[in-house]
Amino acid sequence: MKKFVEEYLSNRVLSRFSILVIDVAIVVCSCLLTYFLRYGFDGFSTNVRMEGFWITLVLVMFNVIFFVVFRTFSGILRFSAFTDLLKIVYSLTLGYGLSYILLKTFSFYHPPFTISETLFFSTYLLNMMLMVFSRICIKEFYEYLTHQSKALNDVFVYGTKEGGISIARSLNGNPEFNYRVAGFISDEVRMIGKTLMGVNVYANDDRLFDVMEKKGVDTVIVSPQKIEEVQNTPLLGRFLERNITLLTTPPLSDLNGGLTRKSQLREIEIEDLLPREPIRINMQHIASHIEGKRVMVTGAAGSIGSEIVRQVAAFNPYTIVLVDQAETPLHDMRLEMKEKWCEVDTQIFVADVANGSRMERIFEETRPQYIFHAAAYKHVPMMEENVSESIQTNVLGTKILADLAVKYKVEKFVMISTDKAVNPSNVMGCSKRICEIYIQSLAKYLQRQGGHSVQFITTRFGNVLGSNGSVIPLFKEQIRKGGPVTVTHPEIIRYFMTIPEACQLVLEAGSMGKGGEIYVFDMGKPVKIVDLAKRMIALSGRKEVQIRFTGLRPGEKLYEELLNVEEYTKPTHHEKIMIADVREYEYEVVKKEIEELIRISYAYDDRETVRKMKEIVPEFLSLNSPYASLDKTSPALSDLDDTEPAENVAHPDKDDIFLVNNPVQS
Repeated sequence: MKKFVEEYLSNRVLSRFSILVIDVAIVVCSCLLTYFLRYGFDGFSTNVRMEGFWITLVLVMFNVIFFVVFRTFSGILRFSAFTDLLKIVYSLTLGYGLSYILLKTFSFYHPPFTISETLFFSTYLLNMMLMVFSRICIKEFYEYLTHQSKALNDVFVYGTKEGGISIARSLNGNPEFNYRVAGFISDEVRMIGKTLMGVNVYANDDRLFDVMEKKGVDTVIVSPQKIEEVQNTPLLGRFLERNITLLTTPPLSDLNGGLTRKSQLREIEIEDLLPREPIRINMQHIASHIEGKRVMVTGAAGSIGSEIVRQVAAFNPYTIVLVDQAETPLHDMRLEMKEKWCEVDTQIFVADVANGSRMERIFEETRPQYIFHAAAYKHVPMMEENVSESIQTNVLGTKILADLAVKYKVEKFVMISTDKAVNPSNVMGCSKRICEIYIQSLAKYLQRQGGHSVQFITTRFGNVLGSNGSVIPLFKEQIRKGGPVTVTHPEIIRYFMTIPEACQLVLEAGSMGKGGEIYVFDMGKPVKIVDLAKRMIALSGRKEVQIRFTGLRPGEKLYEELLNVEEYTKPTHHEKIMIADVREYEYEVVKKEIEELIRISYAYDDRETVRKMKEIVPEFLSLNSPYASLDKTSPALSDLDDTEPAENVAHPDKDDIFLVNNPVQS
């Protein structure tokens, strides 16, 4: 029996033509059966010959037309749903209705031909019952045989509204899932104790777990609408304490009619359970800015850059130019683009944004109109130990790209910054703040000069969930190895956002920016990292994993800020995006000081480089770092005049990179 079900029923699907032939046969049989019941053996043949033949012929003709219109034969019979049954009702009603009108008209002009309304309506009802009943019988028979041939796992579904019911129907109707719904969980008093789809609805209370234990249920599938209840109530902890697996699905709007594949069921991740509201973006507005444009993305193989590429590709750009120095991840992006967006003209460049001559050649060849600059070194401890690299990649790379954007008349330049640029306490954050200062001062300078002006836009946000090097992948790996999970400090907090949401906000800010703005994103509520670790350990079910505190790393804050204490924000049309009202700098002074900083960095004297960074960004106060001793000796940039810069310390090979082809020489 099992072999028959799996090899013949599971893999054999009737063709659409076969189903159509069966449905036509049901129409004919309905007519003949009605005549037989009405006239018996004696009058059956006589009445069929007189008018039954023509009535049957007309019914077949019109019903076939509407079977085709409503595609009643296009589904797989064993997976029939309520919508499939409605199609049958609609097509038969219209088919019989038009047939009746035609036959009644014909009988009016040809009196010998008659049509019995009672007989005709009885045929219609019998036809509908047979077609609907045939679908239900095939579906039930298939499910019965499937259940007999497989050991199904009993599950509970959390949610009794549309989402939960849709999940339950999909599970019961598709053997691929290997699940059988044994009960529903509800928070609604009116639903508790009721029966739904043949199983009971249970309250979300402590008695629930006794019921689950008796039924042998160790898996709960949570409706997407119920994620918030799981997130904001003690229910999650109670589930995890009892080693109950939690699964969920994409939103109903993404399922196109219900679950069809096991891959659509996934375990609930920590991203689903953080205290954050989903972000909604006007994607059509963004599309109008990107469609048909030549778009360049630097850092295109990184967590943020690669997601920007994916979202931009969906807006039908003329060209996407991918720039990154990481060869293997960039190759992976090439393969992904060929697979998912083969129609988009994609150009791939392995290049360092700090290589001025290389970047100039790329600009000359591709002529980008829209740039998303995501290339940067971002790891705080690494940049504390590699100060010069932080300057040469983050600052010099940004300067080269910005200057080339002006020279090649780019329309928009969107730079990805970080919350660590606010009151920076480490080298990485300060390097990004210097990038912000250069971009903004250049934008204001160009606006004053008039003529063509690139719209330079900066976006700031905090940590993104699951990005390369972020805590969540690290914690997952530590939990997999049995621990301990390392947290630097019990009070450390961070803002979190998913990578797709962060990139959507970047695209939205880029579309609304006019030039010179620094956009700040509302990251929601900050999350204690130790609480994040506890939840991830609980989700894993490995209670033995311990948490170990290692102490703050050099340059690390207990909390990140999205605004400097001297800054204020102005609202935009999007509630999650604000404009930072920041202190402005003169471009000529900034340009000279940054060029001096870059020259100093090539001497690889970390203390002198950091000293210069503190001159440019006076609010840069090093935390838990050997550079803290420099804090009291650095003059503010606003106190600097146009006197000659410090000794020119230049790299022998790259001395002129940041001066070459500078389109905004004062």
